[in-house]
Amino acid sequence: MTASNTSIAFNSTPKTWHWQGFPIAYQSCGDSGAAVVLVHGFGASWGHWRKNLPVLGESCRCYAIDLIGFGASAKPTPGEEINYTFETWSKLVADFCREVVGESAFLVGNSIGCVVVMQTAVDYPEMVKGIAAINCSLRLLHDRKRAELPWYRSVGADFVQQLLANKAIGNLFFSQIAKPKVVKNILLQAYRRPEAVSDELIDILMTPAKEEGAADVFCAFTRYSQGPLPEDLLPLLQCPTILLWGTEDPWEPVAMGRELAQISTVNDFIPLEGLGHCPQDEAPEIVNPILQQWIEELVN
Repeated sequence: MTASNTSIAFNSTPKTWHWQGFPIAYQSCGDSGAAVVLVHGFGASWGHWRKNLPVLGESCRCYAIDLIGFGASAKPTPGEEINYTFETWSKLVADFCREVVGESAFLVGNSIGCVVVMQTAVDYPEMVKGIAAINCSLRLLHDRKRAELPWYRSVGADFVQQLLANKAIGNLFFSQIAKPKVVKNILLQAYRRPEAVSDELIDILMTPAKEEGAADVFCAFTRYSQGPLPEDLLPLLQCPTILLWGTEDPWEPVAMGRELAQISTVNDFIPLEGLGHCPQDEAPEIVNPILQQWIEELVN
C-alpha cells in the first residue's frame, strides 16, 4: 500500500482523554519524530484526517483530535456547561499537547480549525512550534465582516442567527440539514473532486450528528459571530506559519487568502490548484508531501 492511498478506517476505535471532566476523542499514528496535532473544521472530526495521519506518522508522532462539541468528543450544553469559543478550544488543544503529546507541537488546521490553532499559538505560544493553515475560515458572518456586506445579506444572516436561538426552530433546522443526501450535496459544493465525496466521508459527518447535544452545538456555533478573526491573530504569531489554499474553494475565496498572506508573520502561501475547501481529504497525495517537507525543514 502506497503513501498516497494509505488511510485509517473511520470505524477504528479512537482513544479517549479526559479534559475538565469531559471525554475527548483522538486518534494517533507514529511513535517517533516531531509532534504534530491536526485540528478539524466545523462539523468534522479526526476522521477528516484519516488519509493524513498514517502518512505523517511515518516520520512524526501525529495526532488528530475531536474538538469538544464535535466528533466522538463530549457535547456539553452550550452556555451552561461550556462556552463554544476559540478560547475554549485553544485551551483544549494546549492542554492536549501538555498532557497527551507531552511537548509542544506543530499544529495543522482546516477551516475553523485554522482559527483554533492560531488562537492556541497566541494564548499558549510555548506549546506551538509552527502552524499550517489549510483553507482558513474567514468567518464571513462575523459581526465586523457583516458590516461590510450589502444590507440585505447582513439582515438575512442576522435573522437566521436569531431564529436559531430558538431551540425548537434550531433543532428543526438541524434535522433538515443532518441528512445524508443534504450532506452529500453540501460536500459536492465544497469539493472539486466528486469521487472524494465517498460514503465513508458522509458517515464521518453524519455519525456525530445523531448524538445528543449535536444540534445544540451546531446552533451555538452558527450564532457565534464574535471572537477573533484570522487577520486579528496572524500578526500576533511568533512561530513559523504557512497558508495552504485550495484555489476553487467556494466558501473561502482564494483572493482573500492571498490578502492574509500579505501579513508579515506568514512565511509562505501555497495555492493548491483546482482543489476545494478540504484539500487534505480531497487530495492527500498533494497535501501530505507539503506538510512533510515543511516539518522536516523546520526540525532540521
